[in-house]
Formats: sequence, structure tokens, C-alpha cells
Amino acid sequence: MLIRFVITRLASPGAAVLLAVAALSAACGAARPLPPAGLMEADQWLFDRATEELADQKWFAAREYFRRLIDGYPQSPHREEAKLGVGDTYIGENSIESNILAINEFREFLTIFPVSPRADYAQYRIGLAYSRQMLSPQRDQTATKDAIRELEIFLQRYPNSTLRPEVEKLERDARDRLSQSEYEIGYFYARFNVCAGAVDRFRGILVSDPAFSNRDSVYFQMAECLLKMGSPAEALPWYERLVAEFKESEYLERAQKRISEIKAGTQDADAGGKRR
Repeated sequence: MLIRFVITRLASPGAAVLLAVAALSAACGAARPLPPAGLMEADQWLFDRATEELADQKWFAAREYFRRLIDGYPQSPHREEAKLGVGDTYIGENSIESNILAINEFREFLTIFPVSPRADYAQYRIGLAYSRQMLSPQRDQTATKDAIRELEIFLQRYPNSTLRPEVEKLERDARDRLSQSEYEIGYFYARFNVCAGAVDRFRGILVSDPAFSNRDSVYFQMAECLLKMGSPAEALPWYERLVAEFKESEYLERAQKRISEIKAGTQDADAGGKRR
């Protein structure tokens, strides 16, 4: 707990990585594994052992084999996969510290092997590591924004990657998290009748994230605010949009009722005008 507390308060991301490395090394100090003496294909031996340990989720042991290969056999054809393997061991541990270290490993991979056919995988894993650090909508959304940035980089650079569906799902989840955070601020304003501020927030969500999964809530709450502000003509299209786009929504019945009320009010006003 103390390590996590310190890391989250360090001003320098690099310092956080160094501290995390020191902490994990201290906790798992063991001699590096060595291939049998005289073995001709020692790098292959190390790679096989590392892959086995990774499959068994023995993260530290796998990492030590991968690192031995990287440091001792710079010409090995397995070096790229070994570098990715180190990052995967940190992803597997899935802690605050290990996700920071995973990001560092995959960034190094992209620096050392920028044109590798596995570059898309490294970029995907960076996005995943940030996604795992996202906080709830009520809390700071810095990691969410970082995740969106890295996932967008993937989609721009690797549009034909087989990993694209998974990245698109991660991006949708991250965008939903960020938009939900904005929505809850707007809803807070709406509850206390600060309707102008709420409407601004709701409009901002629909501009920045028109595919927001929870946009039925945005439509309904914005329409309600506009109604409270005395603008039924502006509110009506948002109720109608909700009904048109969502076959199932907790707001559907109320939206339909509002549409009927507004149209009835408009018809009465028109009829009154004709009588006059």
C-alpha cells in the first residue's frame, strides 16, 4: 500500500517506473536462470522456458527467462517476442505498478522495433494497460483520457490489424467512462435546477461522443432541462430522438408521455390562435 501511495504522488512518470522496478525486484530477488552449459541454441531454450512459464501465469519466472534472452543474445530471432513477453508478464500481474512497467516495456519495444510486424500488438497492450488504470466516473479521468489517446493511435496506425475489434471495444468502454463522468456532472446540475449549465454539459457530450452508449439519459435529461427553462419546442426533438433511437430505455415511457403533452399543448395554442 505504501508503494502505491508513493507512486501515485510522484511528479515524474519515469520516477514512478524506477520505484516500481525497485519494489518488484526487492520482492522477487532471485538469480537469473541459465541454460545448460554447452547448449548450442541457448536462446531457444530460454525462449521455450519463458513461454512455458508465461502460459502457467508464473510472471516473475517468465520475465527472468525473457530478460536473460534479451540481455545475453542480442542477435536472437526471438528477441522481439521476448521483449513483448516481458511486457506481457507485467500485464499479467495487473497491479498499478505492473501496468506502469508494462507501458514502459511496450513503448521501448516500439522505439527499438518501430517497423516490427508485432508493433500493433505493442500499441494495443499500451492501450490495455492504461484502460486497466481507469477510475470510476466519479473520480479523476486522466487514465481514461490516456487510454483513449493510445487506442486512437492504434486505430490510426494499424487500421487493418486483426486486433482492431478488441481495440474498438476498449476505446468504446473508455469513451463511455469519460462521457459518463461528464453526464454525472450535468445530472448534478440538473438536480439542483442549474439547467443552463446542465444543458451545456449534455450538448458537449453529444458533440464529443455521439455514440455514447448512455445517450438516452442525455437526451431525456437535456429535454427535461429545456422544458424547465420554458422551451418545449427545443425539448421536443430530444424526446423524439430518444424514442426513435432506443427501443428499450428506462426513459422511453416518460419520453412518449412528454411528447404527447407537448404536442397537445402546441395544438391547443394553435387552436386558440385560430379562434382569436
